[in-house]
Amino acid sequence: MNAPVIELVGLTKAYNIGTPVEAEVLHGIDLSLAQGEFAALIGPSGSGKSTLLNIIGLLERPSGGRLSIGGRDTAALPEAEITALRGRSIGFVFQFHHLLPAFSALENVMMPTIIARGAPDDEAEATALQLLDAVGLKAHAHKKPAELSGGQQQRVAIARALALRPRLILADEPTGNLDTHTADDIFALLRAFNQQTGCACLIVTHDPRLAARCDRTIQLVDGSIASAG
Repeated sequence: MNAPVIELVGLTKAYNIGTPVEAEVLHGIDLSLAQGEFAALIGPSGSGKSTLLNIIGLLERPSGGRLSIGGRDTAALPEAEITALRGRSIGFVFQFHHLLPAFSALENVMMPTIIARGAPDDEAEATALQLLDAVGLKAHAHKKPAELSGGQQQRVAIARALALRPRLILADEPTGNLDTHTADDIFALLRAFNQQTGCACLIVTHDPRLAARCDRTIQLVDGSIASAG
């Protein structure tokens, strides 16, 4: 059996450790996500969803417990290896696209490959064009983000997240800034890539319609998992 794409065992996160205002925001999280799984992470504001996503995405370190990615325990990895693992294995999509305004859609999609390889090349450009075509934006490849609608910018962000064919996509409210029709389109794109590539997807959403269309729903309440579907 393949190792889970991600596995969390007894994971905790606290801030201001050792001070009078120490606060633990995640309490003994046990969670795994299999290859090809498409899951929603839901919960009220302040429940710890963004913190949990940041830890899974290797943007923050947990205070305790274990986080494994592809069967590899990340606890003892130095920062350089954490950065490399994050770049190779994880694609991020946020509510606000975070595209680089000075660069074209094509250049934004190429950026993860440029960072990984140190320079642009023909293969990176060809892959980026294929991804823009897949999200319906090949004709807009040379436009800057300011020349695109909000939904188009989010499509570019999805293409960028897929540039290195990651095994895991983390999406933090990817449709929260969009109208219902555009949100449905963005969700459908993520679902299509999940099915085509076998990548696992974990999507934070406040939209119960979208959560209901996922393989399972993970509910986080007050820093603990209340239900894992």
